[in-house]
Amino acid sequence: MKYSDYLANYLKKSGYEYCFYLSGGNIMHLQNSFRTNFKCIPVIHEVAGGIAAEYFNELNLKKSKAFALVTAGPGLTNIVTAIAGSFLESRELLVIGGQVKREDLSNGELIQRGIQEIDGYNIVKNITKLSKKLTNPLRDYQLDKIVSKSFTDRKGPVFIEIPLDIQGADVNWKLPKPAKIIKNKNMKSSKILQIVGLIKKSLRPTILLGAGVSRSTARKLQKKLKNLKIPIFTTWNAADRICSSYDNFFGRPNTWGQRHSNIIIQQSDLLIALGTRLGLQQSGFNWKEFIKKGKIIQVEIDERELNKKHPVVKYPIKSDANNFLVEILKYNLGENDEWLSYCNKIKNYFPLNDKKNTTRKKYISPYIFYEKISKILSDKDIIIPCSSGGAYTTFQQSFKQKYGQLITNNKGLASMGYGLSGAIGAAFSDLNKRVIHIEGDGGLTQNMQEFGTVAVNNLNIKTFIFDDNGYASIRMTQKNYFNGAYMGCDKETLLGIPDWNKLFKSWNIDFLRLKPGFEEDKIFKKMMKSKKPCVFVVPIDPLQTYFPKITSRITKKGSMESNPLHLMSPLPSKEEIKKFFKFI
Repeated sequence: MKYSDYLANYLKKSGYEYCFYLSGGNIMHLQNSFRTNFKCIPVIHEVAGGIAAEYFNELNLKKSKAFALVTAGPGLTNIVTAIAGSFLESRELLVIGGQVKREDLSNGELIQRGIQEIDGYNIVKNITKLSKKLTNPLRDYQLDKIVSKSFTDRKGPVFIEIPLDIQGADVNWKLPKPAKIIKNKNMKSSKILQIVGLIKKSLRPTILLGAGVSRSTARKLQKKLKNLKIPIFTTWNAADRICSSYDNFFGRPNTWGQRHSNIIIQQSDLLIALGTRLGLQQSGFNWKEFIKKGKIIQVEIDERELNKKHPVVKYPIKSDANNFLVEILKYNLGENDEWLSYCNKIKNYFPLNDKKNTTRKKYISPYIFYEKISKILSDKDIIIPCSSGGAYTTFQQSFKQKYGQLITNNKGLASMGYGLSGAIGAAFSDLNKRVIHIEGDGGLTQNMQEFGTVAVNNLNIKTFIFDDNGYASIRMTQKNYFNGAYMGCDKETLLGIPDWNKLFKSWNIDFLRLKPGFEEDKIFKKMMKSKKPCVFVVPIDPLQTYFPKITSRITKKGSMESNPLHLMSPLPSKEEIKKFFKFI
């Protein structure tokens, strides 16, 4: 059989069902073999294929997988952003790339010998768990060692570069066996008992669930999590692991987080951080002030993250967060009624939409939009916010998730334009579900060609475009730090934002510009119930204020110095500090 057929058979047996691709001459054998083995979805730009495959893998709960296929040269360079994104978020992504035939490889002796030749292996080796250029056809047991890297231990992207002559090579082999799945080891019971003892002795324990805690684990343990007498938070990437209405849920602390969440977590005397890196967004840039009077237990699969020393972790534990959570919830972790009551007073006092925020009459406040859309959406919806800017941070500050909803984003790279491609992957991960996609106008413009992919596949994606005349967060930075010396942030500074109404007519996608009170609009309700793609423009005030937020100062040396998490602007009054900052 042809090697491309062998590879297709191996990937199919290993659980891969979807292939997101863009056609190319240097993958002609792979394309022909994959055509009959997978549901192959063409995209208009390779980066969309990589992002769609990442989000598919992140959201599919049926153990079905997707991968991306790109040709040599520009096909590879175009997908680099998607590879980088999955690397920073530690997410499963397999990218198969074409390459010129072996005799046309320059092998570093020349700039280029083969047509469209570029050294893809070396370009991505520092942003993948494994980058491999094949020099000969590999058997199933050899492929196992490569492909499994993407979904074992700390997940991440794997890139396999296959020269054209290897793709078409004849191999007289038996049909391949599927990839072997290696399970992580459970923790020793003595270590679990030690942690249980620390929690019981604690006066103000808290739990932070990160994306290392899988959706399947969180769902299996949902009743136990709901009844736990310990305040629970989630990271932004784990926003769908627990329901917002639970009495012990206290939001998403973060540099751009919810004020009550930041105040509460800072007063913890013991934080159990599960499956989170505790990066600078989580601890705040002023990480030395993160839980300054408390201790941190960090359960993390990656030893490098445990040893990075910011923030200071008293009890670093190298373990799979899922195994740890399953084991620790077998025990009675104590009652914390007084502490929970205090946390609820803080939560109930500080609103998600700060009183200092202003929105002019003809516009819709992003905070009020998320308050309303939280009520409108079903518990079966998939929600794909963008990954940067005001549309994203206000989502994380204001959206109230329901149990059963799936939510994901890519905040590590925080690239503009990620949401639409992610929504495509999300839609294919479960074609029976409605996908809610939210993105700013500036970010969406970077990847808007993929509405063609949405339209031709008639995907049930409802897109909400935050129309604030360009790059709101960049405009705000230029206003606050450079006295309004604006540059490349809106139409007035020559940023080419399209006429949305005309644009979506070209794809025959239904379009509606929302007004305040949109939730009662009959046309809006009808479009939301339809199974077709629809686009809604949300008019956001270009002068919209975004509070609360952590403020920073430029020092004399030119560096930035930030407030700790609990001191968000507008700063709390002396009376509020006295009442709600008792343990800071």
